[in-house]
Amino acid sequence: MDSVYELYRRGCDLLSHGDYQAAIVPLSRARELEPDKASIREALGRALFHAQRYEDAAAEFGALAARAPTDDYALFCLGRAMQQLGRHREACHPLALACSLRPERGDYRLYRDRARRAAHSS
Repeated sequence: MDSVYELYRRGCDLLSHGDYQAAIVPLSRARELEPDKASIREALGRALFHAQRYEDAAAEFGALAARAPTDDYALFCLGRAMQQLGRHREACHPLALACSLRPERGDYRLYRDRARRAAHSS
């Protein structure tokens, strides 16, 4: 049986090569073994997002943000997953929090503003 670290490394290698669907398998196994490990959940969330499994990605990033409410990247990714699901109103809060934590990040502001506009137009 592979160690958690081996599963994580294999998943990250696949993720870095753009093989998102394949990366989900070892990263999911690693998460099952170490559900509180933030690095595993972040990598799995990224793989899920890139594989266009936005509901699952939102769940991973939501779990990260719940455990670490000042994790700007988890909040940003949660907001982006919500946007991809068309849930712009729900995306506004995590994106605004990410912006307040990292005001220098122009990409955070861009997506926060897009979510706000989409939420107001719907």
